[in-house]
Amino acid sequence: MYHGIINVYKEAGYTSHDVVAKLRGICRQKKIGHTGTLDPDAVGVLPVCLGNGTRLCDMLTDGQKEYIATLRLGIMTDTQDSSGKVLEEREVLVPPSEVRDAILSFQGESMQIPPMYSALKVNGKKLYELAREGKEVERAARPITIYEMEILEEAHPEYVMKVKCSKGTYIRTLCHDIGEKLGCGGVMTKLIRSRVGEFGIETALTLSQLQHLSDQGMLSQAVIPVEKMFLAYPAFTVKESAFKAIQNGNQLKKNDFKEEAAQILDGQEIRVYSHQNIFFGVYRYEKKRELFSPVKMFFV
Repeated sequence: MYHGIINVYKEAGYTSHDVVAKLRGICRQKKIGHTGTLDPDAVGVLPVCLGNGTRLCDMLTDGQKEYIATLRLGIMTDTQDSSGKVLEEREVLVPPSEVRDAILSFQGESMQIPPMYSALKVNGKKLYELAREGKEVERAARPITIYEMEILEEAHPEYVMKVKCSKGTYIRTLCHDIGEKLGCGGVMTKLIRSRVGEFGIETALTLSQLQHLSDQGMLSQAVIPVEKMFLAYPAFTVKESAFKAIQNGNQLKKNDFKEEAAQILDGQEIRVYSHQNIFFGVYRYEKKRELFSPVKMFFV
């Protein structure tokens, strides 16, 4: 069984669940999970976790994301993107300078109302299922952060934007809201997810590339080890006498480590390895009790 993360390039036409299903066949294992959905028409980075790497899914989902999105002004659809039913078309009377100002004004923290065509659930039913039934329900606005907005191309009334944002941000809705602010409406016509945390599009592999690696017996080359997600944390190795403690996910004392741990600060997290140099997980130091407690354990 593979354990770790694969940086998958999701192609158009596939859902995130399709990618997971395909990878189960390529990897010949069931324990696989993705780190945040991408619409079928969208392409780009989709980190997929394998084996004990699935314990990283929540952490990767929470990471900062980067998108390249194309906004077309003057059109409104029921899905907020070009795949939906056109509800209205308006003449775009605002000049490009006003469009630029409107786009950049969305930087920072704000509240965003999720679209009806989304996988969020209301009373146990997905919003897109209700939308397909012709129903619209009230949705609570959620806090999002746009860390950076950059206009890459202008072909008025079409604009290509780079967006760095927090989890839970709907780029379709961002395009819609920009159009609303300008009074002419707007839809997203193209979306590329170019980065999720440290995973960039330049190293992402398509399903066909991964299948080829698998056929050559070289798939392990595409699997990024779990411990690489924590290289910023200091590494500590337990003595053989403390091996059972980490096997059972128990707390550790400073003298359980081979290395000197005197400089570890309260609340600091560390990588913990067995005496055989096998990565077991992440521990956090609690100064008051002088103990290290497990945060996430990965060894199977």
